Amino acid sequence: MAASAARSLALFSSAASLGLGRASSRLALSSPSSHSGLLPRPALAFRGRASFAATAVVMGKAGAVDAEADAGMDAVQRRLMFDDECILVDEQDNVIGHESKYNCHLMEKIESGHALHRAFSVFLFNSKYELLLQQRSTTKVTFPLVWTNTCCSHPLHRESELIEENCQGVRNAAQRKLFDELGIQAEDLPVDKFIPLGKILYKAPSDGKWGEHELDYLLFMVRDVKLNPNPEEVSDVKYVNRDELKQLIKKADDGEGGIKLSPWFRLVVDNFLMGWWDHVEQGTLKEAADMKTIHKL
Repeated sequence: MAASAARSLALFSSAASLGLGRASSRLALSSPSSHSGLLPRPALAFRGRASFAATAVVMGKAGAVDAEADAGMDAVQRRLMFDDECILVDEQDNVIGHESKYNCHLMEKIESGHALHRAFSVFLFNSKYELLLQQRSTTKVTFPLVWTNTCCSHPLHRESELIEENCQGVRNAAQRKLFDELGIQAEDLPVDKFIPLGKILYKAPSDGKWGEHELDYLLFMVRDVKLNPNPEEVSDVKYVNRDELKQLIKKADDGEGGIKLSPWFRLVVDNFLMGWWDHVEQGTLKEAADMKTIHKL
């Protein structure tokens, strides 16, 4: 009993130290970005997150052994990995349970066939029909610093994000994460304006330990918004037109400047995006929607 208590105290102290370090690094205002529509980030804008020191309590869900093994993980990402419960599904997108984000992204779990979970990918265009891209932050556990579509995340195993009708749960989750990652206010992204176009099922390793196995809902919207990126989640953002995206893809293919694209974004680009971009420009996105087919890529 005493040894266990000492172990928990040590974990709590470690998490608290990491949390205080992260908090102190954000006491000052971030400088305004040169990106159009970006706002300065307020000091200590934690977006309603719990204290990072509480990470130690959350880590108990997955066990102290896992927590100790990942002691170098960023405090915010660690809390999300152990606290968030993803929605487990079968290959027909039927809900079969839930599991921590941590376990859902372990390659050993993925290879055992017990980690397929529901996800979403948002493609947000402005009124000039340019696509907003983000570069994932350096602290991301999977695919850090890769360029990808506007927002990629998971609906969680909670009532508001489990609603199946009209993809309401996934839309609710998308609105939540677009605020959390990019600071876009909910009133600027009405959930009924997200247009679900399709679903893909894919598997991709990130490194030796981590990977993805997702049934991914692809959500599109055309909307002018103000951005206030969260540096814990996003390293950079930019709008691109078709030609600029093609140039970015070529640089990634040539290994120029260390540019990498996320595997799910590349799958969408290679299989669907350019054709759907026509519908974006023509205002006919709903005509392209097919939510019955699950594309295994």
